[in-house]
Amino acid sequence: MTEFLMNLDGSVLLWLQNNLRNEILTPFFQAVTRLGDKGRIWILVTIILLIFKKTRNIGLMSAFALIFASIFNNIILKGIFNRSRPYDVVEGLTSVIGSMKSSSFPSGHTSSSFAAAVVLFHGLPRRYGILFMILAALIAFSRMYLGVHYPSDVAGGALTGIVSGLVVIFSYKKKLLFSRNCRYK
Repeated sequence: MTEFLMNLDGSVLLWLQNNLRNEILTPFFQAVTRLGDKGRIWILVTIILLIFKKTRNIGLMSAFALIFASIFNNIILKGIFNRSRPYDVVEGLTSVIGSMKSSSFPSGHTSSSFAAAVVLFHGLPRRYGILFMILAALIAFSRMYLGVHYPSDVAGGALTGIVSGLVVIFSYKKKLLFSRNCRYK
């Protein structure tokens, strides 16, 4: 079963490379993936939210979600699984953005994106929340499009990011995070 899933992962990436990669989409997805580098876009949004009193709690929740996701993915799971990058394993697959130093599973870009986006979706007006969820999905897809993550890496990153965001939201509502006088929206 594991071999079947690995082959399926590789086949999806080769299909993306052979059928979707082109001179118009590639620069777009390179730019999208750079937004997720080291969680920069999510850290920037979090800082902006922290500046204003009205959105400060959402900013704090986003910060905690990013921290939890980063620790869980980059320190714990990547160390446990130590999965090779797909361009090193899948014959014929190339990375558009070069080689990465960290292991492949789970996708840190995807995890941080969904950790923050879930909090922002929950805490901001829907029109903004939906835009952040779309951005998270685009960043996740860009990792496969560019050939640096397997679909299962992205799925694992999305799962750990969503869980991180939901844990923070739950903890905040149960007043396990922040002071007792903080009110959620």
